[in-house]
Amino acid sequence: NSMFLTDIYTNKEMVKMERTVEVGTHQVMLEEDGVKLSLTVVDTPGYGDAVDNTDCWEPVVEYVEEQFDKFLEAETRVKRVSLPDSRVHACLYFIAPSGHGLKRIDVEFMKRIHDKVNIIPVIGKADACTKEELDSFKQKIRNQLEEFEISVYEFPRDEDEAESSDIRAPFAVVGSNAVVEDGAGMNFRG
Repeated sequence: NSMFLTDIYTNKEMVKMERTVEVGTHQVMLEEDGVKLSLTVVDTPGYGDAVDNTDCWEPVVEYVEEQFDKFLEAETRVKRVSLPDSRVHACLYFIAPSGHGLKRIDVEFMKRIHDKVNIIPVIGKADACTKEELDSFKQKIRNQLEEFEISVYEFPRDEDEAESSDIRAPFAVVGSNAVVEDGAGMNFRG
């Protein structure tokens, strides 16, 4: 619920957040080291929590398509109006650290949206796994993405970066809003 040490949702918002598959948006201005980013978070709290998850991805797919249609309509007008770009540029798809690979609902959702938006698979709460478990889990997910022909965003590599460096999806994250100083005076999030 935070990025760049900035809370995206306040505690009040988290308490009153309704568990639903309806698409909701939330805007926040992030800043770190002088870099400012206006971020619109599109969220579906409760996605996949129902007993019957048949077609639960439809509201998300419809929202993404609707934003593209709005932008295209504004761009193709003879007399263009200034319209904020509300297209969805990336989907951070959070995966529970179960170690069992992608669930059917994960595969179905990604198959329906991977040609519409850049998917960035992320294993949340990765500190629940050992390094070995995490490596194995990542490989399972990579194999499934390949098996089901799901395209995910590939970050560009620097020219001097080794081809073997492991910067491929899925990424593993541990969330923290605290900055800790170690014995050598280095600051890190922990």
